[in-house]
Amino acid sequence: MRVVVQRVMASSVAVDGQIVGQIGRGLNLLVGLAPTDTTAELTWMARKCLDLRLFSAPGSDRWDCSVQDIGGDLLVISQFTLYGDCRKGRRPSFAAAASPSQAEALYEEFVALLRTSGLRVETGKFGAMMQVEIRNDGPVTLILDRNGVDQR
Repeated sequence: MRVVVQRVMASSVAVDGQIVGQIGRGLNLLVGLAPTDTTAELTWMARKCLDLRLFSAPGSDRWDCSVQDIGGDLLVISQFTLYGDCRKGRRPSFAAAASPSQAEALYEEFVALLRTSGLRVETGKFGAMMQVEIRNDGPVTLILDRNGVDQR
């Protein structure tokens, strides 16, 4: 499982010109899933995204607060291209990405885990061509990778 985490002032996703998800201050999560991903990876990643200290408390420059601490929003967008392999040729291979049916079930489970936080969680539309607008804050962008390894 791979997630690109972006601290945002605002973010939105549209399908066919219609906004289907929109948030204010919080995290934009671009989510790629592998065929080996299980509930263990999803749970670890959800906790990591919710607990990462990427925000400053008022009057501070230190990143001491998580998205939960600030009551921020989450926009979760499926993105199989995070598993694109560009090492050979000129066209990426997506062989390492989960199949669409497997990825959709994993994605929905991941979103459900994030929703247990009580934060506002918005999503894109799985499998659709989406236009994403991200007003990155900082910019702060991190790549989280969890591939079936016991990472704490």
